[in-house]
Amino acid sequence: MAAQIGAAGQKQSLALLSKTNGDSPPLASSSELLNSLENQTDVVAWINDILGFSEEPNDAERSTALTELDRRVSHLVGTLEIASEDTSTQVDRLIEDISRGASRLTYDLHFMRESALSLQGVLHNVEGQSMSSVGPDTDAALDKLHYLDVVKRNMEATREVLREAESWSTLESDVTSLLGEKSYERAAERLSEASKSMAVFENTPEYESRRTLMVSLQNQLEASLSSALVAAVNSQDVVVCRNYFSIFRNIQRESEFRNYYYGSRRGPLVEQWQTARLRDCDTVSPVEQTSLTLPSYLPTFYQAFLAILQTERTSVPAIFPDPRPTLSALITSTLSALQPTFSQRLEAMSTHYGATALVQLISAYHATEEFANSTDKIMEKVSYAAPILSDDHLPPGHLRRRSSARMSMSMSRRAGSHRGSISGIGALAPPMLDWDQELFEPFVDFQIDYATLETRYLEDALKVALSSGSRGRIDHARLLRERAVDVFSVAEEGITRCTAFTHGYGALGLVQALDRLFSDFANASKAEILTRRSGQSGPSLTASASDEDLSDLDYTAEDWADIQALLHFLEAVRTLLDRTVMFEGKLRSTIVQISTALRQARHDPATLYLSGASRGKLQLLMQSTLNSAELQELLNKVDPEPSSQPPSRGDSFLAPTPPTPDARRSPRMFTVPHPTFASVPPLLVGTRTAISELAKACQQALQDTILSPLHKYLSTYAASSLWAAVGDPKAKRPLAGGSALSEVQVPTFSLSPSSTMQHVAEGLLNLPRLFEVYADDDALAFSLETLPSISPELLRGLAEPAPPAEASISHTRRSPSLSLKAMPGATTAGSTAPPTLTPEAVSAAWLSSLGLSLVSRLTSEVLPRIPKLTPTGAAQLASDLGYLSNIVMALNVESPELEKWREWVDVDDAPGRQKLKETREALAADEKEDPVMVAVAKLRGWP
Repeated sequence: MAAQIGAAGQKQSLALLSKTNGDSPPLASSSELLNSLENQTDVVAWINDILGFSEEPNDAERSTALTELDRRVSHLVGTLEIASEDTSTQVDRLIEDISRGASRLTYDLHFMRESALSLQGVLHNVEGQSMSSVGPDTDAALDKLHYLDVVKRNMEATREVLREAESWSTLESDVTSLLGEKSYERAAERLSEASKSMAVFENTPEYESRRTLMVSLQNQLEASLSSALVAAVNSQDVVVCRNYFSIFRNIQRESEFRNYYYGSRRGPLVEQWQTARLRDCDTVSPVEQTSLTLPSYLPTFYQAFLAILQTERTSVPAIFPDPRPTLSALITSTLSALQPTFSQRLEAMSTHYGATALVQLISAYHATEEFANSTDKIMEKVSYAAPILSDDHLPPGHLRRRSSARMSMSMSRRAGSHRGSISGIGALAPPMLDWDQELFEPFVDFQIDYATLETRYLEDALKVALSSGSRGRIDHARLLRERAVDVFSVAEEGITRCTAFTHGYGALGLVQALDRLFSDFANASKAEILTRRSGQSGPSLTASASDEDLSDLDYTAEDWADIQALLHFLEAVRTLLDRTVMFEGKLRSTIVQISTALRQARHDPATLYLSGASRGKLQLLMQSTLNSAELQELLNKVDPEPSSQPPSRGDSFLAPTPPTPDARRSPRMFTVPHPTFASVPPLLVGTRTAISELAKACQQALQDTILSPLHKYLSTYAASSLWAAVGDPKAKRPLAGGSALSEVQVPTFSLSPSSTMQHVAEGLLNLPRLFEVYADDDALAFSLETLPSISPELLRGLAEPAPPAEASISHTRRSPSLSLKAMPGATTAGSTAPPTLTPEAVSAAWLSSLGLSLVSRLTSEVLPRIPKLTPTGAAQLASDLGYLSNIVMALNVESPELEKWREWVDVDDAPGRQKLKETREALAADEKEDPVMVAVAKLRGWP
């Protein structure tokens, strides 16, 4: 069985075992491997023996040895997989034949039994008649005839042996004279006849001497023909070459003739390759800048190669009985003879171009694909011109190999639905010829590193994009939009690069590289916005502020310009998310197409060949590490198998993502995220996070600018002399008048709030006036969930049900903002519409966030810096905090930390010490003390 498997899979495994690196011993053929496995009892010892590594390499050779070992393991696994598949198909065929013949077995047995009984009766009759008619004289005559026949055969055999012995005695002289007469054909025939009689002398003392004489005479004949053969090949004399081929085949030197032929035909092409001066590949000597690059040189080289193949298309069928394998061998021998090798020049080119090497590799790969397509057409024409020969005119093993290959292909198509690779993506039927694998194999290592190459290229493009417009006073919003054009342009080109270089197998690396590109772009923009100070002046905003009577607010012209610039930047971030969602939809559509093609190839491998793609390059990609379980997981995520998902959900999931819907089609409504709002799982997860962080940084910067006057007041609050004052803490001071706070109804405190706290409270109460100006600015409604100190519960409390679609048709104002997590295409029929916010609710969310941020700064940074609190100072602080608590409650802000501070500060010394003692005694063993209690106790001097 192993020999049958080797014969059927020999052609398929040639590509896997055809090459070795360095000085490592070559791997055996598939038939030899399987025969050795059949005779081996210890599988582990067999594997070690086949791999050929018996000693531990030193440190310097470890990397090379591991690479070689990995390659050999891959080749061995491929050979065993092919043999296993062929065995399976043969078993299936046997089962099918047995099943088909079992139904006739009973009838055949019955028919045979009846026929045997009838024959038995006839034989009995014949025997009876012959016994009665044949006498003793007849038996004696027949015995004598038999004896004479045996004598005759023995004498003829003796005569043949004597003739062979006589011919061997004159063989050397006959062949020498024929060579002197240049009768090469007769000499070859003489040697062929003599070689047939070699079997007579086996196991005799004369065998070795006669074998040595035969080899010597064959060498003489080959030496006599070599120069004439080279001249005939160079002159393309088909008749002479065919005659010489017959001569070499008669003396069992067909392989030598092919070597002469291939070497002569590839000679000029190899010399052209070797003498080519390429400025991006020659790392030893300097090359002129006017010289060619490898991508520009390859079309010229391939054109010369195709010219040779076109010539051989008519010559090879007239000389060789197997034109297609011969032409394939010519291609592979030419590629193997190139010095420096194709792989070495690709490596040198990649090193030369650095980060931009991917584009040059794709150009070289495209030129190679065009050459492969043209060569495939030549191969097809050669197959039509191939003569139909009988078995005795074919080289040994040729017919068996071709029929085995045809059987494997036809059976693999029937069994295609049961075959698959490790990751589940369909395996391609093995090609009959391996020239295309030899052609594309130098690109495999670069295709495996596609993710790294793409990442380096995108990082370089991002550096170029970020370097534009980064000097002087900058409009960050405009700069973000301009840079986004370049970034998304190079990202869209990345999809084309992936399909052109890896035919979709690099989709996983593409998604990772794009996710990193957009994330780095968003992070770089975030870093710039955190270190910015807007270069815009604010005349337009100042004018609008005057119109709204906001001149009394404590903002400088630079603050107004900064607020305006940050709002524009927030709008630009929303546009960036828009483009990201649109691009992700295009990326998803591309991956769906890739998944469909690979899934179709898995179910019917023959369909992939009809697309015009080279089988060899696709098989190399399928066998590479690009075809991984992670790739299959990505494809199933984007394009699930129909059996694993309901059709309705699958269709909506696979549909290309439309542009982000406008969140403000209603003049008074904004879409906001909701926990129950179903969304399509994003492909660019890191990008979404980075854009969210960018929006959050912009919102934080905008809040810092809005609260900057209040932060100035609080900067000196902890160093106030009020906290160390000595006096009656029960004294009352009238509330300062002449401000907006005079009209606020507040409870009566033991002390009036300090002037600093009055300014802070007045600033908080003026914030709603500020947001009235920006109530219609849609940038404020973007990404509310990333507002500092805001909670999803608050947003849900402010949200209202989405209005009907008809209610938003009349809105004509430009409105590009949306919520960061409102993904398009996420809702389905019957699902709940996402919640929305009115402009008033958006302002309320911002006011709550501003109030919480200010209170958080006060309780976490300002109050802990107070050096000491006297009873009078504590009473004053309690008055300030109580006053502030009422103010922020008017802004719908509740702060437990602020209440804790007010509660502990408002306690007198004696009750405070007692409360502190009771609280500490009530703590569990592993429970920590309240930080506010500890801070107040330290300020009050409580033990």
